[in-house]
Amino acid sequence: MNRREVVKMQRKVQSLQKALAELGPVMRGSVVVIGMKNKQPYFSLNKNKKTHLIYLGKGRVERAREYSQNYKRLRAIIEEMTVLNMELLKLDAGL
Repeated sequence: MNRREVVKMQRKVQSLQKALAELGPVMRGSVVVIGMKNKQPYFSLNKNKKTHLIYLGKGRVERAREYSQNYKRLRAIIEEMTVLNMELLKLDAGL
């Protein structure tokens, strides 16, 4: 791999680090709607093999969705950074 490709990968890692810093609040879990006739929004989280629910009401649904989406973006960024950093680490060992 040439020097130009290494620099490109390093810049991508820096870009991803910046994206992490700008991410905002995160929550693992998802917004679910429970009920047949009277549908109510809840935030659902599985922790220690138990499901925890938080009633959201109409006012907090969008914020909870945003936090959940931020968590998913966080995981995607970490996965991409892992692949790049592993490649950079392998290249560093070959020098």
